[in-house]
Amino acid sequence: MSRSPQEILESATTIAVVGASRDSDKDAGSIPLVMQAHGFRVIPVNPYAVELFGEPVHRSLSEIPDHVDIVDVFRPSSETPDVARQAVAIGAGALWLQQDIASAEARRIAEEGGLDYVEDLCIAVTRARYQIDRRTT
Repeated sequence: MSRSPQEILESATTIAVVGASRDSDKDAGSIPLVMQAHGFRVIPVNPYAVELFGEPVHRSLSEIPDHVDIVDVFRPSSETPDVARQAVAIGAGALWLQQDIASAEARRIAEEGGLDYVEDLCIAVTRARYQIDRRTT
C-alpha cells in the first residue's frame, strides 16, 4: 500500500500511540493531545502508565480490543521493527514513525504486512498542514 500521509490521516479515526507520555512537555505527551482535540480517538500504549489523555493505557498493541487505523510511534528507531511486527499482527492500517524516527527494517515489515508507512514526519504537523479535523467530518 502506498497512500500519502494526507490520505492516511483523512481516512483515520483511531490512533494508537506507542510510547505515549504523561509529560505534556514531551512530544509524546503533547502531540496525542493535539490529535485528540481535533477529534481523533487516541489509544495510549505505555507499559508504565494506567491512564493518559483521559483514556485507559494498554501495555502493548495486542491488548487493544478495537481496530487501529494508525500506529503512531514515539520510540527509538531501534525499537520500531518490533512495533511494526505488532502493528501487522493487530491488522492496523498504517505505521507512522514520528519526526526523527526512521527504520528500513520497520518499513519492510510494515509494507510486507500490507500497512501504509510513514517515517520521520510529525502527525500533528501533517494534520495542521491539511486542516484535517475529525470534529467536522
